[in-house]
Amino acid sequence: MSLSLFLLCLWVVVAFVMAAIPSNDNHWRRAYVLMALGAPIMVFLVWEGGIMMGLLGLVVGGLVLRWPVRYLLRWIKRQMGTTR
Repeated sequence: MSLSLFLLCLWVVVAFVMAAIPSNDNHWRRAYVLMALGAPIMVFLVWEGGIMMGLLGLVVGGLVLRWPVRYLLRWIKRQMGTTR
């Protein structure tokens, strides 16, 4: 297993541990931390494993951080639907 894939797996484990701990802000602060840690791991994954591994990592990250992805998609739909 490559180092980048190991880091992605470790990121997923840390995400699930962070999700198991109660939070007052619906885990948004933890989601921001996970996004900040996940971005360099994704770059490293693409650099070391190629585009297909990067897409796999992107899917895994989207599955773990599904609510921020949903809010991002809603925001994009609102921006595209608005005529100026």
